[in-house]
Amino acid sequence: MPSSSEGPLAGILVADFSRILAGPYATMLLADLGADVVKVEGPRGDDTRTWVPPVRDEVSTYYLGINRGKRSIALDLRQEADARVARELARRADVVIENFKPGGLAKYGLDFDSVQAGNPGVVYSSISGFGSGPGKDVPGYDLMVQAISGLMSLTGDPDGPPFRAGISVFDVMAGNHATIGILAALRHRDRTGQGQHVEVNLLSSALTGLVNHSSAWVAGGVVPYRMGNAHPSLFPYEPLPTADNDLIVTAGNDGQFRKLCQVLDVPELADDPRFAGNADRTRNREELRPLLVAELARKGALEWFELLTAAGVPSGPINTIDGGFAMAERFGLDPVVEVGEGERAIPTTRHPIRFSETPAQYRLPPPDLDEHGAELRKWLEDAQ
Repeated sequence: MPSSSEGPLAGILVADFSRILAGPYATMLLADLGADVVKVEGPRGDDTRTWVPPVRDEVSTYYLGINRGKRSIALDLRQEADARVARELARRADVVIENFKPGGLAKYGLDFDSVQAGNPGVVYSSISGFGSGPGKDVPGYDLMVQAISGLMSLTGDPDGPPFRAGISVFDVMAGNHATIGILAALRHRDRTGQGQHVEVNLLSSALTGLVNHSSAWVAGGVVPYRMGNAHPSLFPYEPLPTADNDLIVTAGNDGQFRKLCQVLDVPELADDPRFAGNADRTRNREELRPLLVAELARKGALEWFELLTAAGVPSGPINTIDGGFAMAERFGLDPVVEVGEGERAIPTTRHPIRFSETPAQYRLPPPDLDEHGAELRKWLEDAQ
């Protein structure tokens, strides 16, 4: 029953018991790389099927964006016949991934210990909000973790309220971490034949994902604070106004700052002792900012973008999503791929990794609920 694939994960069967975002995002990445992913849904389907608007042909674009490359089977785990089918799928799988509350699958015989007993080589990945310890009973949603982790305290204007990020950033991050963990565990299994339990939680993903801010506290004892669009350790590294729209202007080192000053026709600023080094510019940002803004007012954002890019100074216009895709097209990144044929063709976002020998594959459009249920049941109920 596993479908044919030539990707780097060809021959890997993934039993996907996850829902919503972090798990489905991880399994979509695995499917792009050639794994055969069976999406197990409850009778009502993945919650994101109902998260509308927007829609495409009456189907949630949220669901469409993270579920290509999979086959769907609807199973009611409360019914023993369906639970038996699910256990057989887990027994045959190379990878099982789930995001139930820790311990929530034990009553169906689908927890790690139960699955491993019949499938010693299984790589079993669990995604939770707060781990399997004292926080195991706390539901985990990205917005909660943005608040609890401290991210919201860093997002927004200094004198305004905290804000959430515009996407479920920690769900996506946890999905990536789950993918990395699964691939590492598969490599370990290749060497030893031994499976293992790979646990990921949103809060741990958040804390490592806060990178320099986490280190500020852990290594420096400093609690970072909201700075709007400013960076605590670099300047310029923020939007600055031009003749029309704001432009992101960054100078990550002294050489880039000197080039910026040359393009703006104020080379003397690069030799001013107040701005000579990054620490100087960061300390004296309130003196430097108006000097840069005065020069940027001479041209519009796109014109400055072209001039600064030609000089090797990182900068960029602040686009809406459509502008982001247009920029990716301009850079030759071909950000949109169609999955499926004819009326089932769905435009989706290209897999982010480029492989020189084993490119990502886009074999199946996001499945309808239980679209492959009959054939999967037959395969799972047949004798091996």
